[in-house]
Amino acid sequence: MSETATAMSGEKARIGTPSIAGFTEEGENLSPVNETSSPIGGDAAKAHSHGPAASVPQASRGERLTSYDVADFPALTGREEDWRFTPLKRLGTLHKQAPSGPAPTVSSELSGGASVETVGMDDARVRSAGVPEDRVSALAWNAAAEATVVTIPAGAEGAAATLTIKGDSAEAAAQHIVVVAEPNSSAVVVLDHVGSAVLSQNVEIDVKEGAKLNVISLQEWEDTAIHASSQQARIGKDAYFRHVTVSFGGDLVRLTPSARFAGPGAEAEMYGLYFADAGQHLEHRLLVDHAQPNCKSDVLYKGALQGENAHTVWVGDVLIRKNAEGTDSYEANRNLVLTDGTRSDSVPNLEIETGQIEGAGHASTTGRFNDEHLLYLMARGIDEKTARRLVVRGFLNEILQKIEDPQLEERLNETVESELAATEV
Repeated sequence: MSETATAMSGEKARIGTPSIAGFTEEGENLSPVNETSSPIGGDAAKAHSHGPAASVPQASRGERLTSYDVADFPALTGREEDWRFTPLKRLGTLHKQAPSGPAPTVSSELSGGASVETVGMDDARVRSAGVPEDRVSALAWNAAAEATVVTIPAGAEGAAATLTIKGDSAEAAAQHIVVVAEPNSSAVVVLDHVGSAVLSQNVEIDVKEGAKLNVISLQEWEDTAIHASSQQARIGKDAYFRHVTVSFGGDLVRLTPSARFAGPGAEAEMYGLYFADAGQHLEHRLLVDHAQPNCKSDVLYKGALQGENAHTVWVGDVLIRKNAEGTDSYEANRNLVLTDGTRSDSVPNLEIETGQIEGAGHASTTGRFNDEHLLYLMARGIDEKTARRLVVRGFLNEILQKIEDPQLEERLNETVESELAATEV
């Protein structure tokens, strides 16, 4: 696989005639309603004081609008930077109107002092860790009638909570979940999405001072599911947060995890695995916001694609603000293409506002099997089909090991095996 890197330069990129179908001079245009206009025009752009001749989008994540008010977000057209890869026609009505259907049921398994309760949206813990960043999230936030709150008590060690979120309705629904890890606690929280639903979901994660929290979000939906989920984490002083997302099922899945540092000395790890089959759209857009000094972050997402029109999108934004001296950050995305007819979009972004950092970098790779790996295995008597499966399992296993739950790892390994069995790989 070939690796791409972003070079920083003060020179303006040369603008020429687009040579690839679907691209304009400003970038890619995927919207079916946007065949003749620029992806940086319209409501997605900011006006300049010297006139409307040239407008630019709010590219910086630090400038993006956040609001609880749906009216603050214009109707989506597909021209917006955050939505240019998403097929809006497959999002149902989640971006058009407030969801009003029944939310998926939530059942729980608890240990180590963890608790779960259902509260009203006026509970003080709601709004503790997140504000909607887009129209879909805002619509769901205002439509949710109640919130499910998971609490890890202060000082708890080895606590665990598994929420099984089961959908059984084709009506558009909203859901709100809050996870609170009290100071100096340690816990694992699993959000296990199964069944089928048309779901717009907001997840707030409040990791308080000195807490250690591992949140695992599993998307093993049935083939008809549509799932948009904003998962926002606030990380306190000296806290540790690990977020692992695994996406296998669903027709369209769009996750937007974020980690925002609210105190110095904290650490965030964000890992992801996705496996897209024919016709599936799996999209992951994440943000790490370094707004405090001496914090660390590590991001690694891996994906595999097979089948006609399998489409994955990964966009990683790391923002290092002016006061975030001593930051140490890295993000990477790796994609393995298994068959013809697939498409993988990978966009790593790194925005640095201070030079007083320990380090920062990003990388992205997309490619087919490494022939050397196959040759090595086949030279030892392993047939080609088995060798290919071993390569895929080895590629994805790095993320599965981050889960650190043997039973869950075994279950997901079985899912990977069933995915591989569906093709000639």
